[in-house]
Amino acid sequence: MNIELQAFVKEGLEKGLTKEKLKEALLKAGWPEDDVKSALDYYADIDFAIPVPKRKPYLSAREAFLYLVLFLTLYISSFSFGTILFQFVNQWLPDLVSNPSYYTQTIEAIRAATASLIITFPIFVFISYLLGKSMRKDPEKRSSKVRKWLTYITLFIAAGIIIGDLITVVTGLLAGELTMRFILKALIVLVIAATIFGYYLWSLRQEEKES
Repeated sequence: MNIELQAFVKEGLEKGLTKEKLKEALLKAGWPEDDVKSALDYYADIDFAIPVPKRKPYLSAREAFLYLVLFLTLYISSFSFGTILFQFVNQWLPDLVSNPSYYTQTIEAIRAATASLIITFPIFVFISYLLGKSMRKDPEKRSSKVRKWLTYITLFIAAGIIIGDLITVVTGLLAGELTMRFILKALIVLVIAATIFGYYLWSLRQEEKES
């Protein structure tokens, strides 16, 4: 937070100015709305002789570790689930001409992906429960920078996968190489990535509305 901006807000509140008037003045002066909001939100809406700062959310090393493991297991679970669906498509529409050992490789891939999903997905669900319980007790933890950074990184990765998937489909379409196997696999990637992107985007918007 800009020290000059914070000092201005503090002095204005000490002189009895409302947050609305301070916000209006700062916006007219050209300050970014996000910076103004952060400076004003730093102080609680309490009738007191001097401005009272809000308690800053504290993220312990344990919670940072949990968030890292949460998103790691999300990525692995998503990849494993997609791999299983890919192999089901391969089983349904095999390509025995280009690969004689097709079925053996498919079964091995399903086995490995299933084992990965059995391990990582329960961990993801359990950690989600722990973090959700912690945030219900202390809603301020929703503003954790580690959580937001990992969420936006996840949105970035999901958006990149969606864009890449669509580019691949259009490339195949222009080349006249679209097959049922190709379309189904592209659809699997699109649905998984779009589901993750949609959920976390919705989660961020809900938090903005609540705040």
